[in-house]
Amino acid sequence: MPRPADPGRAESQAGFVHTFLPGRVVFGAGALDQVAGEVEALGVRRVLVVATKSARDAADVVEVELGDRFAGRIDGVAQHVPTEVAENARAKAREVDADGVIAIGGGSAIGLAKAVALTGDVVIVAVPTTYAGSEMTPVWGETAGGSKTTGTDLRVLPRVVVYDPVLSQHLPKKVTAASVANAIAHCVEAVWTPRADPITEVTAVEGFRALADGLRQAMLEPTNLDARGNLLYGACLAGSAMATAGTGLHHKLCHLLGGTYNLPHAETHAAILPQVARVNAPAVPQAAARLEAALTTTHATTGNAGTSSMSTAEGRSTATTASTVVAGAGELASGLFDLFTAADVPTNLRELGLAQEQVEEAVKAFKPTDNPIPVTEDLVREILTRAWAGTRP
Repeated sequence: MPRPADPGRAESQAGFVHTFLPGRVVFGAGALDQVAGEVEALGVRRVLVVATKSARDAADVVEVELGDRFAGRIDGVAQHVPTEVAENARAKAREVDADGVIAIGGGSAIGLAKAVALTGDVVIVAVPTTYAGSEMTPVWGETAGGSKTTGTDLRVLPRVVVYDPVLSQHLPKKVTAASVANAIAHCVEAVWTPRADPITEVTAVEGFRALADGLRQAMLEPTNLDARGNLLYGACLAGSAMATAGTGLHHKLCHLLGGTYNLPHAETHAAILPQVARVNAPAVPQAAARLEAALTTTHATTGNAGTSSMSTAEGRSTATTASTVVAGAGELASGLFDLFTAADVPTNLRELGLAQEQVEEAVKAFKPTDNPIPVTEDLVREILTRAWAGTRP
């Protein structure tokens, strides 16, 4: 396993409190075949399968392998988990007497499973096919009446997460890049929330390194299993860091924009994060320096292909002969902006459908939150104005 990127020795720590959340991770190519066994080990009797449309083939496999434990299925989900969709899923779970939910897909599928678990006595097995990282967190969200409500509840934390790089091997480059931007946002914000600690920081920095490295590899070779494994590994760490560190200014802005204006969730992160990093990074210089160092990545020199760790079912690291490639412009904010731009992810809210007059509406609607620097109306206006225009930090 590669060691976390760090520009120097860690400073001594004065003391902290860190909560390790319960859960089990099964990682490796072909791990989908272990889902039924994991369900059996949990003692689940009747399983409701929730899958995105793109994950139907994987859901078909799981349905067959569950045998008598299969109780029903929901195909198709909606981003931001609309309350009416959540209520229909809860009704389906009650109808089939489910005591377990298998979620196969991205953040929307896992979010819908969480909506069921929030009000019902069910356990979740998550099989992510994107890099949202929601599978590692007890965070839930629902949208109703143009407003998104989020919360934290251990009932929605998946008991088992199965990561199979094969399932994301053919994820389109555009979807891949946007989803990675979402995961990177978890890593970056996890170093400066009030609940951040040295353990969440080292987890976030290593997750960021794996995600940045994997994104560059996947853009060159989209079906490379090593690249896909690196991205899932990074997403796992990103979700773990966010689960304990919590969220702050960045995520709250994204939830406001997504819930109120129905902006695409993952892409919104790419537009907002560089602008939030621009104002916050100077207030956390040591953590920012470590994140900047994580934008320095290594690639294997076997032919023209980059390789990484965590692609095999056993989770063994592959050996690499490395050459150093430096990304970014020496500052975290500009490095993020350039990383997203190179991956062809939109870095402006205008392109995502936000009207210019809605910027001021969002400024007025935003409620201040804990942050390394005070969150004023002027600060929010500056962030959103620059994000709307796509101004490079």
